[in-house]
Amino acid sequence: MALFPAFAGVVSDKIDDSCKDWLNNKSFQADDTVSLNHRALQQVQQSHNKDDSSPYRAVTSEEGADDKLPKKRKKKKERKKKKKHKKRGRSSSDCSDSDSQTIYPSDLKRKEETDSRQAAPLSSLFSWLDDVQSSTELPFCVDRKPDAANWTYKSLYRGDIARYRRKGRSSLGLDPRIQEVSWEEPSGKKKAADKKKKAAERYYSSASRQLLRPECALPALPGKPECGDVIANTAFLPLVNQEVAGRGETGERGPTSEANPLGVYDTATALWLQGKGKPESTGDQDQVMQVEQRASGPAAKTQDFNRHLREQPGDTRLWMDFIRYQDEQSAAAFGGELEQQGNATEHRKASLRAILEKKLSIAERAVAANPACVALQLERLRLCSELWEPAALAKEWKKLVFLHPNSAPLWRRYLLFTQSHFSTFTVSKVNTAYGKCLSTLSAVQDGSMVSHAALPGTEEEMLDIFNQQCHFLRQCGHSEKAVSMFQALIDFTFFKPDSVQGLSTKQQVEFFEPFWDSGEARVGEAGARGWRAWMQQQERGGWLQPDAEDDDEEEEEEDEVRDPSRPRWDIWLDVEASREAAHWLPWRPDKTKGQSVEDCEDPDRQVLFDDIGPSLIRLCSTELQLRLLLCFLSFMGLPVGPIHRGSASQDSLLLEGLSLLTQDYDPLRPLTNHDLPDAGVSSVGDMAPMQGGRNWAGLGKQGEVFLANVLNKLLPLLPTRHRALLTLTWIRHEKRKVLLRLRGSSVKRLRSQGKSSKRLAKRLLKEQENRSSLELWREYAHLEWLLGNADDARKVFSTGMGGAKGPSSDPALCELCLLWAELELELELQQGAGQSDPTASLAMGVLTRLAEGTSSSASYSSSTLSPVAILKARKSYEQALTESLAALDKEVQKCLADKKDLLGDKLRLRGLVGCYALFQYLTINIQAADGVYSQAREQMESLCSALTRDSTKDANASEEASRVCTARLAVECEALAVQHTTLLRLHTSTRVFPLATLRRTLTSALSMWHHSAPLWSIYIQVENRYHSAGRARRFFHSVTRESDSVLPRLFAIVGEQQRKQLVDSVQRSVSGDSALPVLPENGLSHRIRSLFESAAAGESGAHCPLLWRMYMRFLVSLGNLDKARGIFYKALQSVPWAKGLYMDAVQLFPEKLQEFTDLMTEKELRLRLPLEELDILLED
Repeated sequence: MALFPAFAGVVSDKIDDSCKDWLNNKSFQADDTVSLNHRALQQVQQSHNKDDSSPYRAVTSEEGADDKLPKKRKKKKERKKKKKHKKRGRSSSDCSDSDSQTIYPSDLKRKEETDSRQAAPLSSLFSWLDDVQSSTELPFCVDRKPDAANWTYKSLYRGDIARYRRKGRSSLGLDPRIQEVSWEEPSGKKKAADKKKKAAERYYSSASRQLLRPECALPALPGKPECGDVIANTAFLPLVNQEVAGRGETGERGPTSEANPLGVYDTATALWLQGKGKPESTGDQDQVMQVEQRASGPAAKTQDFNRHLREQPGDTRLWMDFIRYQDEQSAAAFGGELEQQGNATEHRKASLRAILEKKLSIAERAVAANPACVALQLERLRLCSELWEPAALAKEWKKLVFLHPNSAPLWRRYLLFTQSHFSTFTVSKVNTAYGKCLSTLSAVQDGSMVSHAALPGTEEEMLDIFNQQCHFLRQCGHSEKAVSMFQALIDFTFFKPDSVQGLSTKQQVEFFEPFWDSGEARVGEAGARGWRAWMQQQERGGWLQPDAEDDDEEEEEEDEVRDPSRPRWDIWLDVEASREAAHWLPWRPDKTKGQSVEDCEDPDRQVLFDDIGPSLIRLCSTELQLRLLLCFLSFMGLPVGPIHRGSASQDSLLLEGLSLLTQDYDPLRPLTNHDLPDAGVSSVGDMAPMQGGRNWAGLGKQGEVFLANVLNKLLPLLPTRHRALLTLTWIRHEKRKVLLRLRGSSVKRLRSQGKSSKRLAKRLLKEQENRSSLELWREYAHLEWLLGNADDARKVFSTGMGGAKGPSSDPALCELCLLWAELELELELQQGAGQSDPTASLAMGVLTRLAEGTSSSASYSSSTLSPVAILKARKSYEQALTESLAALDKEVQKCLADKKDLLGDKLRLRGLVGCYALFQYLTINIQAADGVYSQAREQMESLCSALTRDSTKDANASEEASRVCTARLAVECEALAVQHTTLLRLHTSTRVFPLATLRRTLTSALSMWHHSAPLWSIYIQVENRYHSAGRARRFFHSVTRESDSVLPRLFAIVGEQQRKQLVDSVQRSVSGDSALPVLPENGLSHRIRSLFESAAAGESGAHCPLLWRMYMRFLVSLGNLDKARGIFYKALQSVPWAKGLYMDAVQLFPEKLQEFTDLMTEKELRLRLPLEELDILLED
């Protein structure tokens, strides 16, 4: 049979097809064609009016003989298109059938195949069950075509798996007791989670919280075993499993297997080696693991904070701790990540803003839970200052002050905000705010404001605010107003008439105004009688003014412009500073000379009552009255101790003098160099630039007369103890003037100053009540010693020791003997490094006589002491120190209970400890002296820490007795630390001694007394002797990280600047004769700049005028004038009131003189020499 059945009858005789059997189709019968045609015609007629579309498309022969199965279902659009084409084909064929009724064999064959395929079972075809219309017994299909994706991905495609919903969790045919199937529910929220991931994640999202989880700890090196034989006998270090070591030294290994023969791998590693994975855990186990992971990270601490705050929402300290914790949490979570990114600055700003928003949210929650807590309100406003606009912030401050008018700390923060806000700052506006603050607090204190009760410590806070206002006016250049305020308050406090004692403060101020405007002499002026005497005389009819005296010496006016050839800016600085030093007293018309108000050449020198009246307050406590006088003396420049000087929190606002940071080591006075430490606060009249400061000592002629008039008028009105303290301060002021003259080069001025100081000291000692004051005798003897009169000083010391009864008899006697012994030891070192035999030293004689309690009036010449006398003296010192330290706690409790002895004479142990330590140093060695100081300091510092801790917890911590007692004990501890380090430094400079002891003493002392300038000066002097600065930098970093004080940061900057000067000098010396135009960069300048920036970032540093002035000068020294000018304008945003800053700017940028003077005039700073007047002076 031929290949083509239609032509099977045609036989070719010419061609032999015997070899082509493969071309014959033997399965075809020619007789079947007629029957097939007839059957096809019948079926066409039956289905002519029916829809013959099949539920699926069969595979045609044209598509290939090998494709026995249909293709997969295609998309809907393609199927619709194909159906349309089929309909068109059928319609055309139908039309042709109806017309001609001609049927071809090929059509019949195709139709038969179609029918046969429709009747085929589903097991041989692939179709969708939903498309099958008739039911079948075998609803499945055998797919014999392999899928290569199964071998590639080792799993079926998820689209080939039918979806179903399971009912119940059981399985048929399983024993529920021993067999179980774990069913996993499909996650229906997967798409929603994917959408959420695309959105921006906040700090509370799961991805952000994941960053807060702790990272795995780094593996530690194996520790050295206790016995050294293990290392010696083995050639390797044993690796210890940390988990096993945490459970115990004898930990068992894990299970062994083929993959883990030694049992050293954990379970996950062993399964991985076997080609297996971890067993899947249930949801509960995952939650437990997540909880355990969170429990060990920062998120656990946050959860603890939230839980405690929900339970105790009224715990304000916990709220503050939670706010501060956000900085630690952000540093731990984002610190390293931000540094690794390229745009670290932008990320850091964004992260800081996010942290601020988070902290502000916590603060608002805290304020909502505790609306009456002022500390939380202040913290909230502090956070808002970096996020809100200035107008909104000022409005919020006024609202808060209105709601809490009785809170003095809130008022202080509000005044600082008003004082440092450059855009709205003017001197008159800030001065008005101070007056409103003090008048409001006075009304609260008197009870006039019935809506709010007075808080404890309000009177003390009012005095601190008043002192701050006076220093603010002095720094602005308005020294006349500041002095007038002190004059008015002293007259208002100490010379108040008895008839107005029962009135309120506002009514008393109204009675005081006529006295102030009457022209009567005020405190400090010649002929001053006081407010009380004036009122009494007014009731009698007044008194007559005395006639002018003929012997009054008129002041000769000197030419202010000494050298007109100098630059214009230099002349302006000189004249401005000289007028500030000469005209700080308010101008008063002298009625004896017929002067009136119109005779004043400078109207700003006159002070009206409206400028000072609102700031007058009433002080009822005698201790606060004494503190007022000491604040006034400190304002005048007298050396006053830190106990009564004022609040330590405002010291950074007053720091202007560079002398605080540059206390050089004096080799001639190694033990007494820190007897009068500098406070760093400029005195009245000192407005010179930082370079080329004042070249005189004291207050000038008029100032000294004014000070003497004030003290002579007030001393008779004070109690005996207060009178002795003021007298002691006066003599120390004279001693400081002598010390300043000693540092100068004029011998004539030194001799003149010495005569006047000795005359005043002798006059004070002649008074009956001062003859038995050992403090005054001590200062007078030291004054004589400084003037070079050693013999006269020994006589004064011997007179003071006349009534010696032992080391524990009087603390002042021990301090006198200690000073005498230190001076004698210094003199011996100057003359020849001391004597070989310490028993023949004059210092030993003084200390031995103090211990024996014998009179030293016989002879103070050098004589050898017997060993028995030395042993007795040592025993006496040891017994006295033991008794004093044992009774220290009782004395503190007695002081707090009785509220007496607030000056703490029983707490003064510096003299006794110093004498005993110096005695041990001269007789034994430095280790014995170090042991004495360590014993005393340890006990006193522990007691001081306990008092400070109790005062913070106690509700009555603001009482005057507790504050003064704690401050006195702190001052004694600091003085002991200074004496201790001074003695160790003396020994290291004269003997061979390891420096570790001195360093350890300094670091321990500075860790506790980080505000001590003498200790920082000694530390810098010791560390700068060595080139390696790593130790000092690490210590400074540790102290500044824990303390908010600006003083450690200033000393860190000074230390780096001194090191830079040393390196620069060495580099210049290496170059030889040729000078280096530009020194090579060594990195110190960048470090100093970073220290300045970090110090200015804090609140205490930002409001410190000294810091900004140092920063400007440092940049100018590097040649960065543009950056220094930018720092000046940046400093104005924080300290716009500091006139010294403008003076430095004029000196550093003289071309901007007109701009700076206009700015000072705009902000109402005191401008004593306008540029128009300067031009007139230059023309004349």
